[in-house]
Amino acid sequence: MPLIAALSKDLTLALAATLLALAGLGAAPARASDLGPTLNRVRDTGVIVIGYRPASLPFTYLDAQLKPIGYSIELCERVVAAVRQRLQLPELEVRRVEVASATRLPLVTNGTLDLECGITTHTAERARNQAFSLTTFVAETRLLTRAGEAARSLAELRGRTVASTVGTTSIQHLAKVNEQQALGIRILGGLDDPEAFQLLRSGRAEAFLMDDVLLHSLLAQQGLKLGGGPQDYRMSERSLTVEPYALGLRRGDPQFKALVDETLAGLYRSGEIFAIYRRWFESPLPASGLNLKLPMSPALRRAIAQPTDSPDPDRYR
Repeated sequence: MPLIAALSKDLTLALAATLLALAGLGAAPARASDLGPTLNRVRDTGVIVIGYRPASLPFTYLDAQLKPIGYSIELCERVVAAVRQRLQLPELEVRRVEVASATRLPLVTNGTLDLECGITTHTAERARNQAFSLTTFVAETRLLTRAGEAARSLAELRGRTVASTVGTTSIQHLAKVNEQQALGIRILGGLDDPEAFQLLRSGRAEAFLMDDVLLHSLLAQQGLKLGGGPQDYRMSERSLTVEPYALGLRRGDPQFKALVDETLAGLYRSGEIFAIYRRWFESPLPASGLNLKLPMSPALRRAIAQPTDSPDPDRYR
């Protein structure tokens, strides 16, 4: 009887050890076939590459140590944390690559970037070459003019000079309407938003077409404001286009997109996104102290309540 009891005890311990081993398998890194190309490459190299803009406050800009920070960067950092957990790579290296309006899309398409963390509008045309996350922000394009030279539409700027930023949906819309309506507008392009704004401020352009949130940011950074004073600027009340922003991803990688989208959806479901928004749009900003005092738009609230990756502007109206 003691021998049988001993054997029974040994079998129980062996079974327990086997169950523990099987349980451990559930925590093991996923198989390569389950990961998709992006996560496979990140696992093999130990590096994830993100793209950032150096001067697109408050979405992505540099702090005093020249490290990228901002609303879009924080969202990407949450994705990076999810990648670390998924791949069990606590020492995962984050490589940051500076991008511009003209370079951000090609760098996603050719595989240089795993995540583009900026102010990129998701459009059906762009989606032919790359993928996009759930919508993270909703902007609208408007015309900015100097006080006393207000314009409500591009038609009112017939034969005049209008600035925008190269590689953006704003300058594409400007060129399209200019051609369709034969407005004879002279289009000037800045390499980035601050340069395009300087075209208006210096008098070389009579209007600047850009996303409203970026116009507010540019004015705040230079101590300027909207209003009727001689040194002030006016923004058109009527918007010209709706711009759903999203994080840029490679096409053909549903596994990585699913991880990115679930990370964002988790922030939306928990309500944590509202604290993140307040940190960057309704509070003094790190490294600048500016407070844009921009409450969340109804369109963004709807996109958070019902997450979507639609490029259709009507989805956000």
